[in-house]
Amino acid sequence: MESVRIPVAGVRLDADVAVPEGAEGVVLFAHGSGSSRHSPRNRFVAGELQAAGIGTVLADLLTPEEERADAVTGALRFDIGLLTARLTGLADWLREYRPAAGLGCGLFGASTGAAAALAAASARPETVRAVVSRGGRPDLAVDALESVRAPTLLVVGGRDPEVLRLNRAAARRIPAETRLEVVPGATHLFEEPGTLERVARLARDWFTRHLAV
Repeated sequence: MESVRIPVAGVRLDADVAVPEGAEGVVLFAHGSGSSRHSPRNRFVAGELQAAGIGTVLADLLTPEEERADAVTGALRFDIGLLTARLTGLADWLREYRPAAGLGCGLFGASTGAAAALAAASARPETVRAVVSRGGRPDLAVDALESVRAPTLLVVGGRDPEVLRLNRAAARRIPAETRLEVVPGATHLFEEPGTLERVARLARDWFTRHLAV
């Protein structure tokens, strides 16, 4: 894994990048509210993808200064326009990153990060080949849903009723191939035994299917 600092939209974002030998695609992670590239849940999923031969980019969408301010105000974590611009910039950077040259790009978003992932997929239909949302808030990207062209997997916990309702509504609006997968017994953070493992397997299979050139 390589730690890099990526110039995006006038700032520099810290990221951990891993591209296995012979990778068939690379997945950018968009973390959820109040989280970072160190999110243990996203790192667990990233490890599963890497083991399957898929590259990963775990990036902070906020600078350290912004993270400190957000810890107090909580404002930036819901600024979907800002997060989308950062994620779109990372997707543009990935196209020029030599180890990932020619590889398909996927987006994995959690919670509010899923809204940014869907909006970025809408903005970069020629770049983003697949999206996976874990416990996502697609309602925060409602204006972008009808222009998402990337195959989209929405994974929601069975014990997360409000988010499940929002994802069911979103699935009806996305014109691309879309699948809603409900993980029985899981709450919003997928902390119950075996539930995060289920998310990782679902994401692995979705990206393996859609990212291969």
